[in-house]
Amino acid sequence: MVTRNVDPTVGLVQVRTGSERAVLEAFLDFHRGAVLRKLRGLSETDAARRLVPSATTVAGLVKHLTLVERNWFSALLDPSEGEVVLATAESALASFTLTDDDTVERLATAYEAECVRSRTVAARFDLDHVVPQPQLGEVSLRWILVHVIQETARHTGHADILRELTDGSTGAF
Repeated sequence: MVTRNVDPTVGLVQVRTGSERAVLEAFLDFHRGAVLRKLRGLSETDAARRLVPSATTVAGLVKHLTLVERNWFSALLDPSEGEVVLATAESALASFTLTDDDTVERLATAYEAECVRSRTVAARFDLDHVVPQPQLGEVSLRWILVHVIQETARHTGHADILRELTDGSTGAF
């Protein structure tokens, strides 16, 4: 799982000469773990606290990234019956919106479960596997992995700033 009790850079070091897929997956897992480390240890109040003019919160970022994982892996590559890619501005905004049920632990657990699901789905396809995407046309699994790395890393940076404003902690660890 992404939150094992080991140095989070170990996976990156181990794949420094690995296959393209191993490198992509290690970087994605590194950023997945980093965003969870930003969430864990915060109180419910601090995780949901708005510290910037937008509705961005640490908890909201993790909730959004759960949707990102679902959209780009299971809904696009292996949709369940009725599962569709949510690609509107409204769905993106809603994915940051917290409810009373969105506790730190529930959000972390949901994100971890979706990451496991993403890994399982992606493992069944080659990097060159191409699927239609509603907004972009065709995309390959390689493109999806790079995109989700970028999106996760960007939002991890947002979470890092919010966490620094909350309790002073910084960095990916």
